[in-house]
Amino acid sequence: MNLELTKPLAFFDLETTGLNIATDRIVEISIVKIMPNGDKEIKTKLLNPTIPIAKEASAIHGIKDEDVKDKATFKEVANEFNEFIKDCDLAGYNSNRFDIPLLAEEFLRVGIDFNVANRKLVDVQNIFHKMEQRTLVAAYKFYCDKDLTNAHSAEADTTATYEILEAQIEKYADLKNDAEFLSEFSQMNKNVDLLGRFVYNDENIEVFNFGKHKGKPVTEVLEKEPGYYSWMMNGDFPLYTKKVLKAIKEKMKPFQKPQQNKLKPQKLAFNKPKKTNDELTENKLNMLKNKFNS
Repeated sequence: MNLELTKPLAFFDLETTGLNIATDRIVEISIVKIMPNGDKEIKTKLLNPTIPIAKEASAIHGIKDEDVKDKATFKEVANEFNEFIKDCDLAGYNSNRFDIPLLAEEFLRVGIDFNVANRKLVDVQNIFHKMEQRTLVAAYKFYCDKDLTNAHSAEADTTATYEILEAQIEKYADLKNDAEFLSEFSQMNKNVDLLGRFVYNDENIEVFNFGKHKGKPVTEVLEKEPGYYSWMMNGDFPLYTKKVLKAIKEKMKPFQKPQQNKLKPQKLAFNKPKKTNDELTENKLNMLKNKFNS
């Protein structure tokens, strides 16, 4: 079954130096771009992450420091990949929680303002977990009746993920063959940022989803505890999370203390008593007498 698309859908997978979104880097990226007419474009590259690859990571994907030491860095290929996916919705396996946040981090790190606001994000793992609760290798066997012999090769994983989604749509009548529906269905939470540090509550208000302020509206916390903003912006949080936090803060109306009207002291006016007509006449006579000395 072919996917029914109104815009390209880019399936991608990352192999990385580790699992920390904020500090780890990409060592291999593979993107399979599916066009609305069914055509495919594939772009795969090994990258020099500029930091050591953790032994635990190498044990999984098989890529070692010496394999990538002479490869291009992400900064050198960032514009190429940004152009390749600029009009695409995004899909992957566990992509909403790992691949997309880490890719966004890499783009932001080199000054490219990567944004997912206008993209549909289809996470095949979330669909799988909602339906069957298994792993990628098991999913490939279950849906496609194939063995994933080259697991943790970025291109093999990406192609398998694409085939699994097609098989899922064919298997489950409840799944609509539509990127918008699949994006909505594959969300586990209504995240504001990619990692879900902020989520939308039932009233569609942005609230914290971690720490001492979990469940509290972000704007309410920032008003009452302004230092929390600085703590997050200077802390070890992903750049995309900081980007979202900054956007929320910038939408807030600046807090102004009510100005007190200062009353100027008024001068007290003392009204001189008015003189009577007889007193005025007597005064004039005295003035004339003084003038003529009489």
